[in-house]
Amino acid sequence: MNKNLAIYRILDANLDRVREGLRVIEEWCRLGLENSDWAEQCKQMRQEIAQWHTLELRMARDTPNDPGTSLSHPQEEKRENIEHLLQANLCRVQEGLRVLEEYGKLYDSHMAHACKKIRYQVYTLESELLQASRYQKLKDSALYLVTASTENLFKIVESALQGGLTLVQYRKKNIDDLVCLEMCQKLSELCHKYDALFIVNDRADIALEVGADGVHLGQQDIPIALARQILGPNKIIGRSTTNPQEMAKAIAEGADYIGVGPVYATPTKPDKQPAGLDYVKYAAENSPIPWFAIGGIDEHNVTEVREAGATQMAVVRAIMGADDPQKTTEKLLKKLKE
Repeated sequence: MNKNLAIYRILDANLDRVREGLRVIEEWCRLGLENSDWAEQCKQMRQEIAQWHTLELRMARDTPNDPGTSLSHPQEEKRENIEHLLQANLCRVQEGLRVLEEYGKLYDSHMAHACKKIRYQVYTLESELLQASRYQKLKDSALYLVTASTENLFKIVESALQGGLTLVQYRKKNIDDLVCLEMCQKLSELCHKYDALFIVNDRADIALEVGADGVHLGQQDIPIALARQILGPNKIIGRSTTNPQEMAKAIAEGADYIGVGPVYATPTKPDKQPAGLDYVKYAAENSPIPWFAIGGIDEHNVTEVREAGATQMAVVRAIMGADDPQKTTEKLLKKLKE
């Protein structure tokens, strides 16, 4: 085959690939997220790419004799959720732009430069989309499970996930690093299988290693700025608070969400005096970021906490100690959403 013709065909195929991928992303930004800025950004990139899709390149196309049209992979036949769909198309666009950048150097240096510029724009858009997706899921999670030590940890967590849980934190004090790493890796995979967020308590380094969605920090843990430096801009960082002063500080430092409590006395935090429902009411009136009432909350008092203004709550024993974690999760979610 003529070398120039082969290059033209490569350019044509990848121009199509990039434009198609951008259109998929654009539609979600426009109709799924209703974000006109991101939709417009996708449209502009798509139109700029289209300017390079000349008749000369289109005429080189030979779809019937293209061996690549019959190639496929099982992962391409199904998308587990919208995040996976977006990630697949973002990767598709980025790969296509890299091909255009390299082969464009043999065709038109201006085209190569333009594709390089757009590729970096897509990287930025990807970060913003991933952050927005995680944050939206955080805001939509009415119930937050914080784990406790038990022999049936994975079975309990999976049962709760089957009951509709979408947010899990692994908390275990005084545990060897390697054991913690192994547990978090398994929990991260389990939560993501059910399209749920997974948060690691205290350990930003382990959260980063296992692909967790974020970290939760106590008042005595590392600063939020350091956790952000470790995890990057797209992960979730939460902070425990027990009073309005700690709330204000956490918000000022850039926390994505806060824990509000303990609402009631709890053996999980035996050294903490209950903050009570007054702090819940204060959070309802003053917190501009998502917040979760926590501490001694269960099926018997969840309505009382909700009436104080909480729309999102975190529990430990209510699910970890339940005879049927799935049914308990379903009941708690129902009460929270009434």
